[in-house]
Amino acid sequence: MASDLEAKRVVVTGGHGGLGGAVVDAFVAAGAVCYLPQRGAATESGRGREVVGGVDLTNEADVVAFYAGLPPIWASIHLAGGYAGAPFVETTREALQNQLGMNLTTAFLCCREAVRSMRRSGAGRIVNVCSKAALVPSGGAVAYAVAKAGVAALTRSLAEEVKSENIFVNAVAPSIIDTIANRAAMPKADTSRWPKPSEIAKTILWLASPENGLTTGAVVPVYGST
Repeated sequence: MASDLEAKRVVVTGGHGGLGGAVVDAFVAAGAVCYLPQRGAATESGRGREVVGGVDLTNEADVVAFYAGLPPIWASIHLAGGYAGAPFVETTREALQNQLGMNLTTAFLCCREAVRSMRRSGAGRIVNVCSKAALVPSGGAVAYAVAKAGVAALTRSLAEEVKSENIFVNAVAPSIIDTIANRAAMPKADTSRWPKPSEIAKTILWLASPENGLTTGAVVPVYGST
């Protein structure tokens, strides 16, 4: 797979998060060049990493300008998002809009601009991040579940629209990921059952590789044993 991704250009949103770091590491190890948008000023880039600052992924103009400024890309990986939980009757309209913005709007805009870029080279791969909460809802985070369910619908619908162009669109659906932040939030949890970022990264890497010549429109569960 390393040779398949050698020198291929890959966008990774949320590349500085708990999952994002593992995903970027996996793509760089496979020989890809990763473009990492971030809201603040650009930090120092490194081997296989090009950081682009001043990009608000909920802002349409920012996303359009970011993708337009890149050479044609092979893959776009959309990890940016956020979680907020609350009982349903305590969930405000603002909270719902925030979850839709962070999770669905960012994925929608990035998918759209990624397709524009991939059409310039005639092929590509898109991987979104859904959630087990959208597929197996348990309550307590309805706004988050609704937003991630939208990501699943976006993935499946877009996959049908662009499959004849050799652009494959898939998503992974993690349960609780074994990150420092999640361990701090749930200190009594059995973290041995949580999927590790590096494990999820392997699934994303394969879905985004040229080696994947069949799978599109899938929302792949990466639950671990939770």
